Amino acid sequence: MSSQAQATDRTFPRGAGALPRAALRLPRRARRWALLAVVVGAALAPLYFAWLRDSSLVRVEHVTVTGLTTSEAARVRSALVEEARGMTTLHVRPERLAAAVAGFPVVRAIRVRADFPHGLAIHVSERRPAALLRGPGGAGAIVAGDGTVLPGVEAQALPVVRLSGSLPVRRLTPASSPGRAVAVAAAAPAALAPRIESVGEERGEGLVARLENGPRIVFGGADRLAAKWAAAAAVLADDSSRGAAYIDVTLPERPVAGGVTSM
Repeated sequence: MSSQAQATDRTFPRGAGALPRAALRLPRRARRWALLAVVVGAALAPLYFAWLRDSSLVRVEHVTVTGLTTSEAARVRSALVEEARGMTTLHVRPERLAAAVAGFPVVRAIRVRADFPHGLAIHVSERRPAALLRGPGGAGAIVAGDGTVLPGVEAQALPVVRLSGSLPVRRLTPASSPGRAVAVAAAAPAALAPRIESVGEERGEGLVARLENGPRIVFGGADRLAAKWAAAAAVLADDSSRGAAYIDVTLPERPVAGGVTSM
């Protein structure tokens, strides 16, 4: 072997391989017992963790539910808490929690986080009431912004969207004329939403929102709703638009206030 190779050999860290040599210095009987302990430990570990995963030592006892705001909050929370207390923090079953609230259309999604050893945090994403559908004969149904019917949910001061046909059982078709009107109502800023009396399609103007003691807001189509509502809010905040009969935000970059009466 060359001197260069020998020099390279000497660069290995001192004590490398010391642990195996130390193990080999154990008496043969001790080595057998050590090997047996390793084998038994490896075999029992899965059984131990499988037992612990569903053990009462880590059973869920404290459940925190956040995100609930509608009148269905108490019932949704009760269903989630009851299901969660049959779990452990090492064996959380999100699909079972989702199934427990599948009968509540107000629940859009849930997120779950275990807090070892006994806590579970559940956050609920809701479908919020956006409009009141009003069918022939005065029958009504509250719907979310995506058109989902929310039975059991109570809400006040919702925009009215009128239907020519019967009320939907589960969901309003988003692409339909009433579905687009609901989308307009759902996109309204929080400060303006309580002022909307109704939303609907009007001939020659498209989608129109009528404000209580205020102008009609002409949207045209159901596109760029956030920008259109922002333009409408800016015009309403301008004193020069006071007394306007309508605000046209079909082109949100160029909103127009029309029919302004002199003060």
